[in-house]
Amino acid sequence: MTMIKTAIVAASVAGLLMGAANVSADGAALFTAKMCSTCHGAGGKAPIMPTYPKLAGQNDGYCQEQVKDIRDGKRTNGMAMVMKPLVAAVSDAEVAELCAYVASE
Repeated sequence: MTMIKTAIVAASVAGLLMGAANVSADGAALFTAKMCSTCHGAGGKAPIMPTYPKLAGQNDGYCQEQVKDIRDGKRTNGMAMVMKPLVAAVSDAEVAELCAYVASE
């Protein structure tokens, strides 16, 4: 019975890891497709201006909240008005993938 439990746990962990890799790969592709690296650098690690935020390692939930607030017009300070047209067509699912990706970097 212990062997079966161990196999089930191992299979579950492997499935979770494969799912996380897919989200990260999708997030990386979106990061490139949405041209995020143009200002925030590869993987969100090296912004081109000191006033632009480093996104790599950012808290996933915080990232999602900020992107959605900019997209939905709730945030208008700082660079939000520059970002608004860039994130206007980004869906909630894409925001989740992008933010999961930068959180993992």
